[in-house]
Amino acid sequence: MTTKRRETLADTFAMITFFMVAGMAIEIGLSGLSFEQSLQSRLLSIPVNAAIARPYGVFRDWLLRVGRVEEGGFFRRLFLDVVAFVLFQIPVYILLVASTGASVSQIVTACIGQIGGLVFLARPYGVYMQYCRKIAIRCFGGTLAPVTIQERSA
Repeated sequence: MTTKRRETLADTFAMITFFMVAGMAIEIGLSGLSFEQSLQSRLLSIPVNAAIARPYGVFRDWLLRVGRVEEGGFFRRLFLDVVAFVLFQIPVYILLVASTGASVSQIVTACIGQIGGLVFLARPYGVYMQYCRKIAIRCFGGTLAPVTIQERSA
C-alpha cells in the first residue's frame, strides 16, 4: 500500500471515529440530544468527515512543518494543533451552517461556540490521528511520509 493511500485511510478512520465519539458526547451531554438524534447526526456527518479528513491531515502536516514543531515542546505542538484545527475547520463549519439558511449573526454566534470546542479538541485529535497513522504503518508496512510530523510522547 502506498504512503498516500495508507495515510488517507488512517486520516479518514481517525476523523470519523474521533468525531463519532466526541460529537456524541457533546450532543448528548451538552446539547441534550437523545441518543437516537445524536446517532443520526453522527451518521450524517460521516460523508463530510470522510471528504475533509485527508485534506486536513495534509494541511496540519504542512502547518506543523512550517511552524517547526520538532524544534518546540509541548506548548508549540499544542498551539500549532489548535491553529491548524481552527483555520481548517471553521471555513468548513461556516459553509455547513450557511447551507441551512442561517443569518450572518447566527453563523458568527455558532462559530464562536464552535471555536471553543475546536480549541479543546485540537490536540487530542492530533495525537489520535498520529496514533492511527502509526497503526496503519504496523498493519500495512512502510514508514511515516516525510511531510508527516512524528509525535513525540504527548
